[in-house]
Amino acid sequence: MSAHEVVLLLETDPQRGLSSAEATRRRERYGPNVLPAAGGGGLLRRILRQFHNPLIYVLIAAGVVTAVLGEYVDSAVIFAVVLINAGIGYAQESRAEAALDSLRSMVRTEARVIRDGELRAISSDDLVPGDLVVLEAGDKVPVDLRLVRLAELRVDESALTGESVPVDKLEAELPVGTPVADRRNMVWSGTLVAAGGGAGIAVATGAETELGQIHRLVGAAEVLATPLTRKLARFSKVLTVIILVLAAVTFAVGLLRGQDVVETFTAAVALAVGAIPEGLPAAVTITLAIGVTRMARRRAVIRRLPAIETLGSTTVVCSDKTGTLTENQMTVRALWTPDAEFEVTGSGYRPEGEVRDAGRGGAALRWSLLAGAGCNDARVREQDDEWLLAGDPTEGAMQVVAAKVGIDHGRLSADYPRRDTIPFDSKRQYMATLHDERSTGRAVVLAKGGVERIVSMCRGEMGADGEIRPLRADTALRAAEELAGRGLRVLATAVRPPDGPDDGFDEVALPGTLVLTGLQAMLDPPRSAAAPAVRACHSAGIDVKMITGDHAATAGAVARQLGLLDSERPDRVVTGTDLEELPAEGFAEAVDRAAVFARVSPEQKLRLVETLQQRGHVVAVTGDGVNDAPALRQANIGIAMARSGTEVAKEAADMVLTDDDFATIEAAVEEGRGVFDNITKFIVWTLPTNLGEGLVVLVAILLGATLPLLPTQILWINMTTAVLLGLMLAFEPKERGIMRRPPRDPDRPLLTGAVVIRILLVATLLVAGAWWVFQWEYSNGADVAQARTAAMNVFVVVETFYLFSCRSLTRSAWRIGFFTNRLLLLGVAAQALCQLAITYLPPMNAIFGTAPIGPDVWLRILAVGVVSAVVVAVDKRLRPNLG
Repeated sequence: MSAHEVVLLLETDPQRGLSSAEATRRRERYGPNVLPAAGGGGLLRRILRQFHNPLIYVLIAAGVVTAVLGEYVDSAVIFAVVLINAGIGYAQESRAEAALDSLRSMVRTEARVIRDGELRAISSDDLVPGDLVVLEAGDKVPVDLRLVRLAELRVDESALTGESVPVDKLEAELPVGTPVADRRNMVWSGTLVAAGGGAGIAVATGAETELGQIHRLVGAAEVLATPLTRKLARFSKVLTVIILVLAAVTFAVGLLRGQDVVETFTAAVALAVGAIPEGLPAAVTITLAIGVTRMARRRAVIRRLPAIETLGSTTVVCSDKTGTLTENQMTVRALWTPDAEFEVTGSGYRPEGEVRDAGRGGAALRWSLLAGAGCNDARVREQDDEWLLAGDPTEGAMQVVAAKVGIDHGRLSADYPRRDTIPFDSKRQYMATLHDERSTGRAVVLAKGGVERIVSMCRGEMGADGEIRPLRADTALRAAEELAGRGLRVLATAVRPPDGPDDGFDEVALPGTLVLTGLQAMLDPPRSAAAPAVRACHSAGIDVKMITGDHAATAGAVARQLGLLDSERPDRVVTGTDLEELPAEGFAEAVDRAAVFARVSPEQKLRLVETLQQRGHVVAVTGDGVNDAPALRQANIGIAMARSGTEVAKEAADMVLTDDDFATIEAAVEEGRGVFDNITKFIVWTLPTNLGEGLVVLVAILLGATLPLLPTQILWINMTTAVLLGLMLAFEPKERGIMRRPPRDPDRPLLTGAVVIRILLVATLLVAGAWWVFQWEYSNGADVAQARTAAMNVFVVVETFYLFSCRSLTRSAWRIGFFTNRLLLLGVAAQALCQLAITYLPPMNAIFGTAPIGPDVWLRILAVGVVSAVVVAVDKRLRPNLG
């Protein structure tokens, strides 16, 4: 619409604004200008949600059973594990919801509004549709505004749209369907006024703003379960059924054989307790926590524990461009003068690098750099070893390139003090400044702006020798087009030299008096480590896609430098407009094929992530802006930037990169794969024990024999070995070649066929060994307590030998280095001391029903352990592909 139509539609006044009475009525009708709070389920419901998991049900049942049996210490330990897991889940849920609170805080500010014809300062909460809001440089925009007047207004929309430079605003009508990032007659809630000023009519407040749309997307985005949590949930359900079935079978068989009801019930309880992997939740949590520490050392902070192992299964990384793959610091990369072209080295606002062969540029290059740095309102300064920009990024880049050839801004201001300015305007398309040349006292004009506009104002061009010659406009325009084709933003520079005609300094007098000095082409450059990191991801089988709100040409240029695009597949750049025009059946195929998505909206970014997930991918999303928050929340793992990221992005993410460097993702993926490996090793190690304990009880019931193990002894084995032996696998170093293998298939079950065979093999060895030792001792004069003590130690010794085999699922323990995990050796020593204590200390004998055994018994126990280790080693040799 035209501004006039907007004023009529909202029944307001473009000069006097609304009346106070009307504003009050509208606030009652539309509500305050705030984003709605998320509907919570109440404290009790949120707490109870943490226990809604089959594995937790099994653990609670184990705690109840052990309490009924009078083993209060073991019961307390089990319930402590349950409560710790619930606490962690509650904290994770609370953090995720904090993203919405951060969004709400973004729009709370003070606003200047005209009501009853007077300028007032009010809370942004009190703004209503139809309010006339005044903006100045530095303001945070409080609502969505349709501009009705402006003066050199430029708005930083990077957090909302991903646009890397401030956007020039205008009042003109725009075609229906213009993307948000291109609606230059609007300013959006939550963005920042970079320069100039203006006034606009509030057309949307609260949840109806563009920021409100993102808020809804964040709230609606599903927080997905990780591959591990999905597999553990599936495994827990299966395990629950197996335990209940085996316990029921045990009880039924005992009754059919006429055994005592209480003894039979005790046997069924012993089987259930033995089959429950009490240490599994704690082991998973601790392994993930160790991964958190390792990743923090590599500058990746984990906010949600399960996200670590998700990294190991990641198949696609969808990365934001600005500030993630790039420096978010505009840098001049090429200079052109009428006689030559120059390459510029260095990146960012740090004035390091050079203009190569600058000596060939002569006077034209010098005046081009003087014009860029002098006709300039930005300031670049060093603070805490970082170079910071105050002002427009484009102007900052021009100052830095001048500094690379020794043109200091302070010296420039002294040699050419400014007298007057024609500020940049979107209609004018240029900026010009009037200076005095101190050495001669004569006036000089410096100008910069759009190439076509500056060229049209020039009467000639400057050569390297300083001579003014006829202007070759076509040559300059072709050079600009070639530079723009490389994804560079091109500005022209011109001067009216001191010895030129002094025809005045205004918009009317200036055209036709300038001399073209050159072109400056700039880009937000890729991070130095980004391209190697992209290559490393590709070698690890991970696809990398760039998703940005920036222009297609700019995004494509960066993508080519990063290795995301090549000449053979130019169709891999897709714009938001292209996506809108695609039929539903072609959308998914385009998403899979493309490597770069440019000019996309937050809704489209979210849809891209959902589409990739529907096609079976485990998706990691990186971002730093408000516009990235919905996709960060929806992703299997959201990765935010600590330095440049908004609080909204960081709260929505699972992981935060403290150095904002895409290369850190590669390190995080490596750690994530290591964590998943170690969790898998623990599961493969612990399940044979649980299965073996259950089977040994079942065998005893089926044969009508004495139980080889009591419930208390089974609990001792499970709890001590899980802590002292199994948890030591969490400290295993990453295996060689971990980043040269493809991502783990997210649909691959936790227990593959090969793993199940290994578990059954070791469980069989445990049952056979424990049963043989128990029967040997019992039939050769030992009492039942001694026989049970021997059987219990068989389980622990076989577990200890098997522990060394589980250090690698595919390679021999000797090949990975016996001393590469010293904590494991300490754990084995501690477990040995515990077994000696439960075997020989009278108080322990009284509590657990054990008795001292002789050296000959230990020899038989160790023999079973050695035989089991040899059998597992042979199996690993014959079936090496277990991982």
